[in-house]
Amino acid sequence: MGNPLNKRVFITGAAGLVGQNLIPKLKSMKDWDIIAADKHTTNTNLLAELHPDIEVIETDLSEAGDWQATLADCDAAILLHAQIGGLDETEFHANNIAATEHCLDVIQPGKVEYVVHASSSVVNSMADDFYTRSKTKQEKLFLDLETPHIVLRPTLMFGWFDRKHVGWLRRFMERAPVFPIPGNGRYLRQPLYAGDFSAIIQACLENRIEGTYNISGQERIDYIDLIKTMKKVTQEKTPILKIPYWVFYGLLRTYALFDRNPPFTINQLEALVTPDVFEVIDWPGIFDVESTPLQTALEETFLDPKYSQIDLDF
Repeated sequence: MGNPLNKRVFITGAAGLVGQNLIPKLKSMKDWDIIAADKHTTNTNLLAELHPDIEVIETDLSEAGDWQATLADCDAAILLHAQIGGLDETEFHANNIAATEHCLDVIQPGKVEYVVHASSSVVNSMADDFYTRSKTKQEKLFLDLETPHIVLRPTLMFGWFDRKHVGWLRRFMERAPVFPIPGNGRYLRQPLYAGDFSAIIQACLENRIEGTYNISGQERIDYIDLIKTMKKVTQEKTPILKIPYWVFYGLLRTYALFDRNPPFTINQLEALVTPDVFEVIDWPGIFDVESTPLQTALEETFLDPKYSQIDLDF
């Protein structure tokens, strides 16, 4: 598959939120062939169905395997794999740390000339949970990488195929009689549009930019106002109801008794109310990428005729 004269880019976590938004953009780069790897069977099959013109590999990066030889023979790598939610700490270690170690084991001695690593803004956060600790350890693995690379630290993202955050909140709003907000809802958010983040990654691949960059949404908004904007864009009628934080906490704890992989966890609730303010840099100028206004980005996310109705599996 692909043109033998083209360069090859290996994308990990390719069937997740960022990968599914990124691949349509990268396909415009006609001199690159895409190899997309992910371990989630349902979402990987969806990726292959949507893009039959790229090579898709279903594999678990936390285990050494034949996929490593493919990665080592590529010209560039984009590392997107991440365990974001869940209740089992071992899954965070396997999917954030061990998987990255297996990638770097073959990148350094291999053919790879450039690496993009999607870290997270949580490495600068006051939150202390499985995700934050594992992403911090993951990023430190790149300190000794001699291969030219860039580390990007995005804030909370949303966009097409969002199954965990804003996308899940939208589906909840569709189905629930009321939409509960913990406390007063005045928790500052800096949501980042996955379409913009994908454009940044494309710019990195084209221009071989190096360094470490905090990539925050350009607009700051309180959580409750984000929900109200989402409600306006989708024209949902569900009433928004503020409830005490401890009641919300109790509901999540009860839900977790029946679902070992809940879409919203106690740790994520605690991260939501943590008063973090992340650096906003001029990434539109640095990467020559236009920032999409928040409401426009939400409209593209929820109203796009091709991708907005496609949900990823948990």
